[in-house]
Amino acid sequence: MSLTVPVILGSVRSDRIGIRAARFLTAQLEARGHAAPLVDPAELSLPLLDRMFKEYPAGTAPEPLQRLAELYRRADAFLVVSAEYNHGVPPALSNTLDHFLEEYYWRPSAICCYSAGQFGGVRAAMPLRAMLAELGMPSIPSLLPIPRLQKVISAEGVLTEPWLENAARRFLDELEWYAEALRARRQDGTPY
Repeated sequence: MSLTVPVILGSVRSDRIGIRAARFLTAQLEARGHAAPLVDPAELSLPLLDRMFKEYPAGTAPEPLQRLAELYRRADAFLVVSAEYNHGVPPALSNTLDHFLEEYYWRPSAICCYSAGQFGGVRAAMPLRAMLAELGMPSIPSLLPIPRLQKVISAEGVLTEPWLENAARRFLDELEWYAEALRARRQDGTPY
């Protein structure tokens, strides 16, 4: 069953390595027959949050916000790719997520975290998990941490360590299960 799973990248740094993980996961989702559009804050150039999408009068939101709202309403799940900045969530990711709310409701999320060091971004994943639940898209139990990302996926997108393929398969299997289950429940209605 085909799903729509936006892959939300959380870094805008010019030398970011997270784009490698985002592209890898997008390709893995597409190979499974799913739509996996990349949501890249560097391309969106969203302003710092002044007002949420829902606070704009109908038809007056900036074009990138309108486009994201339409995508998010079609989404069955979200896959968030996050770096770890000072043991926390990158500001670009927080800003990208905070522009919306109802568009996330009743859809699962999954967290892929990464770092250039040995911890794989897991210290950012914990506050991110709480944030995603508060936004209405609770994360699946599993994480996909990628330590030393620059050594695991080359700049050309080639996997150099085979463990990631197996870990990603299990991670995406779990996300699919939650996405399909919640989609079926949404079709029967939601609590509000």
